[in-house]
Amino acid sequence: MIKAILLDLGNTIVPFDFKRAYARMERLCPLPAAEIPKRLSRTDLVHRFETGAIEPEDFVERLCAELESSISYAEFCDIWSSIFLPETLIPEAMLALLARRYRLVLVSNTNAIHFEMILAAYPLLRHFHEYVVSYRVGALKPSPLIYRQAIAKAGCTAAECLFVDDLAACVEGARNEGMIAVRFESLTQLERDLRAHGVEW
Repeated sequence: MIKAILLDLGNTIVPFDFKRAYARMERLCPLPAAEIPKRLSRTDLVHRFETGAIEPEDFVERLCAELESSISYAEFCDIWSSIFLPETLIPEAMLALLARRYRLVLVSNTNAIHFEMILAAYPLLRHFHEYVVSYRVGALKPSPLIYRQAIAKAGCTAAECLFVDDLAACVEGARNEGMIAVRFESLTQLERDLRAHGVEW
């Protein structure tokens, strides 16, 4: 019997597109938009930021140096958070109803800048009972560490948790920890999978 529902954030609840940020950043640095992710991939800055190994101000300073730009901290945060689209993939009404019957836990690979912005911009996240985010845990999905903390926050056994994520590797990681896990592809598919596992709302 399912007692807790653990949901990923990006491209499961809130859609995102990094190209939105790269297009804006292109106007403030000497690099074309297509070159920006290549520069970032040469460093471990994003990984360190999303595992809490580097503070936001230090991250921004180092990333801007890598991009040969002098963007202010406030402007960078605005650009960095512009990747998120306004319309959510799962409606708030559904989350509210699920929260009445099950323990809702958010499980996300994210960073301090994004998560602070998301909490302010997407009030539907108030329906979650717990937030398990990578930069606080010190580990990214599909590391077992983040799943184990999520199960602990769920307050039930792994077998009583239903985990949802858009990435196959993260779904597999959850299954390896004993959870029931489904891959998010669309709202219709999610509703079908939830019902198949006896989840009602």
